[in-house]
Amino acid sequence: MSLHIERIGSGPDLVLLHGWAMHGGVFAPLVARLRERCTLHVVDLPGHGGSRDSAVPLRLADCAAAIAAEVPQDATWCGWSLGGLIALHAAQHAVPMRALALLCATPCFVRKDDWRWGMSPEIFRDFAAGLRGDWRGTLDRFLALEAFGSDHAKEELRHLRDELFARGEPATSVLADGLELLETSDLRSGLASLVLPSLWIGGRRDRLVDPRAMQEASGLMPEAAIEVVDHAGHAPFLTHAEVVATALGRILP
Repeated sequence: MSLHIERIGSGPDLVLLHGWAMHGGVFAPLVARLRERCTLHVVDLPGHGGSRDSAVPLRLADCAAAIAAEVPQDATWCGWSLGGLIALHAAQHAVPMRALALLCATPCFVRKDDWRWGMSPEIFRDFAAGLRGDWRGTLDRFLALEAFGSDHAKEELRHLRDELFARGEPATSVLADGLELLETSDLRSGLASLVLPSLWIGGRRDRLVDPRAMQEASGLMPEAAIEVVDHAGHAPFLTHAEVVATALGRILP
């Protein structure tokens, strides 16, 4: 089975890639604001939502290739969190695209000796252990961490919980694969040679992706801009959808 991709609207093409454990439906507030100005290609990643039975492995190269085969070559790609890693990998490996948007995403999610803005690797290991014991409770803890810090945390958490299983339950093996990608991927080395327009959108109060990581990463790219949304957490497209839509509009043709 190929990937489930919902196509909505008309105009310049914009590909939306969701984060860990979610599906494309989480972008509903953003889709509502962009459908009159662009054609949205809303992807369910392998093992998630409508792509739950897809044979595509949840690996950066495989996902990038599968998505590229289904969307126009002049599209702008926008990835949120884990989706951002996939979009960035695609851009670094010459997948045709017009521009790149990273939404609360970073080339390296884990703190290292030369990368101080990442998360502690123990956090990912704790989540991985939690999946084996109480995967539903682990997902709920992750959603709470995504919403934490936002001025509208309760509203954001409610939306995330409502969407989580709206297209069925993700396979636990795929959840483990996604955590491994977040923990082990490091795409920093390819940033300096990536010559295409890019926009990095962060949340000032994000507890998963420090906006300073996005600032540092965007500074390594020759054609990058960054916008940090005040009072937003890890999902600013839920609580500040108009701000995010306006920012994305600046890199659409």
